[in-house]
Amino acid sequence: MRLGSIYHWRFCLLFFLAVAAAAQVSLSHPPAASDSPVPYASLSQLNLLIPQLEQTSQATQIDLAKLRIEKWKTDSNTKRGAQSDVESIQRNLQAAIPELISGVRASPDSLAATFKLYRNLNALYDVFSSVVESAGAFGSKDEYQSLQNDLDALERSRRAFADRMENLSSVKEAEISDLRMQLRNAQATANAAPPKKIVVDDTEPAAAKAAPKKATAKIKKPGTSTTSQKPATPAKQSAPATPQAQQPQTSQPQPQQPQSQPQ
Repeated sequence: MRLGSIYHWRFCLLFFLAVAAAAQVSLSHPPAASDSPVPYASLSQLNLLIPQLEQTSQATQIDLAKLRIEKWKTDSNTKRGAQSDVESIQRNLQAAIPELISGVRASPDSLAATFKLYRNLNALYDVFSSVVESAGAFGSKDEYQSLQNDLDALERSRRAFADRMENLSSVKEAEISDLRMQLRNAQATANAAPPKKIVVDDTEPAAAKAAPKKATAKIKKPGTSTTSQKPATPAKQSAPATPQAQQPQTSQPQPQQPQSQPQ
């Protein structure tokens, strides 16, 4: 078994184990409200890997376009097979690789996005290595040398993304372990807490007394004449006469006129 296949199966196993563990924990532990920021070291590594892969893809497309498979010294069936492989590689480099790179850029620490890109690079490497071997056996020396350089660059990118996926798997595994520990602590706290007693009061409340109805004034309809009788006012009672105080009669002595004396 080749080294590339060993890497492929190893990281496939790591990926599915990490996904299964994350799904198990997410069923019993609510997700965080906001995602954690991407570490600076992880972004720096990704900013180096993606430009290298894009440069390798452009150089490979140019070298594949220069191939003259019809001039190879082999039978027609081998030529048709090599031409079909070349067209498949070109479609992958033009459509699949850019889309997968965009997914990794959008989610730098996503294990799923990194695994998709690595799996595509692994499949691309297998097909491309077959074309390079055919070019070395049936093509010119210049064609073989240029394609071999492209294959080496693709292998370096594939290994770099494999290492990155291994690091991400370790980080995710540590996060899952922390979540499991938090879940165990939460369950232990919930079990240690005393059960709450719920008291249900099923007695019916006393019926509220009906409020007295307010008398509503009747509104007279226009056009109707009603004679309203005023209530008779009671006659005013005369106040009893108060007896006048009788003044006591005092007899004052009248002055006597002087008697006229005789002359």
